[in-house]
Amino acid sequence: MNNPLLQPFNTPHATAPFANIENKHFKPAFEQAIKIAKEEITNITENPEPPTFKNTIEALDFSGYTLDRLSSIFFNLNSAETNDEIQKIAQEISPLLSEFSNDIRLNKKLFERIKTVYNQKEKLNLSVEQTTLLDKKYKSFSRNGANLNDKDKAKLREIDMKLSKLSLQFGENVLAETNAFEMHLIDENQLKGLPEGVKEAAKMAAKEKDLEGWLITLDYPSYIPFMTYAEDRNLREKLAKAFGSRAFQNNKNDNQQIVLNIVKLRHERANLLGYKTHAHFVLEERMAKTPEKVLNFLNDLLKKAKPAAEKEFTKLSDFAKNDGINQLQKWDGAFYTEKLKKQLFNLDQEALKPYFKLENVIDGAFIVAHKLFGLKFNEVQNIDKYHQDVKTYEVTNDSNEFIAVFYADFFPRKGKRNGAWMTSFKGQWKKDNQNSRPHISIVCNFTKPTETKPSLLTFNEVTTLFHEFGHALHGMLADTVYPSLSGTNVYWDFVELPSQLLENWCYEKEALDLFAKHYQTYEPIPIEMVQKIKDSSNFMEGMQTLRQLSFGLLDMNWHAGESPEKIDNVKEFELQAFADTQLYPDVIENCMSTSFSHIFQGGYSSGYYSYKWAEVLDADAFEYFKETGIFNKKTATKLLKNVLSKGGTDNPMELYKRFRGKEPSNEALLKRAGLISKD
Repeated sequence: MNNPLLQPFNTPHATAPFANIENKHFKPAFEQAIKIAKEEITNITENPEPPTFKNTIEALDFSGYTLDRLSSIFFNLNSAETNDEIQKIAQEISPLLSEFSNDIRLNKKLFERIKTVYNQKEKLNLSVEQTTLLDKKYKSFSRNGANLNDKDKAKLREIDMKLSKLSLQFGENVLAETNAFEMHLIDENQLKGLPEGVKEAAKMAAKEKDLEGWLITLDYPSYIPFMTYAEDRNLREKLAKAFGSRAFQNNKNDNQQIVLNIVKLRHERANLLGYKTHAHFVLEERMAKTPEKVLNFLNDLLKKAKPAAEKEFTKLSDFAKNDGINQLQKWDGAFYTEKLKKQLFNLDQEALKPYFKLENVIDGAFIVAHKLFGLKFNEVQNIDKYHQDVKTYEVTNDSNEFIAVFYADFFPRKGKRNGAWMTSFKGQWKKDNQNSRPHISIVCNFTKPTETKPSLLTFNEVTTLFHEFGHALHGMLADTVYPSLSGTNVYWDFVELPSQLLENWCYEKEALDLFAKHYQTYEPIPIEMVQKIKDSSNFMEGMQTLRQLSFGLLDMNWHAGESPEKIDNVKEFELQAFADTQLYPDVIENCMSTSFSHIFQGGYSSGYYSYKWAEVLDADAFEYFKETGIFNKKTATKLLKNVLSKGGTDNPMELYKRFRGKEPSNEALLKRAGLISKD
């Protein structure tokens, strides 16, 4: 028992003791933590007392704490600081965890106790939060096979085991493909058009590998600027094809069969549980409720966005013809969009970057959080980190009460997956008169500082940071009794509201004035630049909306169809799904599904539409702030009390209406996107 993962964490705020953890500690710790969690379940099922809310439902929610903390530490490392050994351990322990969760969900005695309490719920005089917890616990069993016969329960276990291994393998293949590609350039002419900072970062990447010249990779801070600024069309094509063909090359990292297997197994699982499709199963526990409602929502937006998108595409194609390009291709999109934007708005993304030094943007997010919710962030050095790049903060309120631990991890590296996400190392709950506070983390992939420049963000990266910070606030401000209802444990199509809402402050002069200052001269960002950011915020919005809708429709096509076993060609199926949203010619070498980690590795299957769904909520919510003032304390307090602190303790639409006073409408989003008139 001298495993540091199994001892009480004798650290500030009981934070994860990364300095003492070695890879060899994980597997034995998981085996022991599963054993402890099983004993806790046995204590519930063997309790001689009749089942009550406290000795069954509440006891179940507080069980498995050691295993939950261990899982959050391990799987966060597997995303942000992985290596071959960690990936091997993940493959070994995922089946154990899958088996354990099935042991619980298919535990007859446990379900009988839960059912007994559930059948008495009208007489129990429960609070709203307790009623939600009881419903959630009952459904988590009934929706996951508790009412199945023994033969079908065994079948369910087998499917879950296979799915957990497949999604892990999917993610590992995408990471391996991302890391495997490098474009090594030694002729500076090939870098024409690239901003100095991007060139410098590419030179540094080459130097780190003992190479001359410049290195371009598929990591976002390298890939996106190259696609946006590089004048060499052949190199853009090469890079775009490399990015789009990840895990679609009939090599050992190929994900085509994995995609087909995942989709078939999810469908089989849903049928076994009595649902028509995987989407029907998933959406029962979402605000949208049914695949039909999601498809109506997506198609309604498609109807409004498509004419605008087609017009924009024609405009972009005509603009590219000035360079002798007769057919606009996917690798031309970002380049000519940026060029046209610059011409129309005289807005140069590179000219904006000096005003968005990473440290200043972080401070800006902190100031916004203080003005809205009274939070203070103090960087500390006494909390263990899993990598030297990570920053750690103690978060307090204006009364100096401790609110949360906050980790921030901003730069790409070999063992870190692409993209940006928020996660937690410990949740929040209340027990024995103690409000146990959360440990929240955001992980991004921004350009690293170079020898001559600090990390300067594009405006897009600024909104990404605010987006993830919005999720983090949802986690940090959690104030619920039960761990499973706390923070971001909400319906999937509600979880993006706080994150997307916070992005809105990036477009407001009042907020930008707080942090957008030139990193050398300290001059505030000029008012005309702020105006240009606002004016250009809807630029190519039709095409952007169409792109998001295409991903949502692809997801629904994979998961709402009734015979996935008949699909035998991933690429052909994908082309059919994209038919109504396609603007660019197809690239034969590329396939989106084989690297669509959101739906095949993350938790977004049948849920990708939720980004757009949450945009409706966020546009409507921000309209309220604009009516009352973007730093109006009363409005911010209503948001805090009714949404951010409440987690999943009540129906999300009820929480939203308590904040807003009414249900949201599509109108605010369509106006903001410029897809309908603002009059």
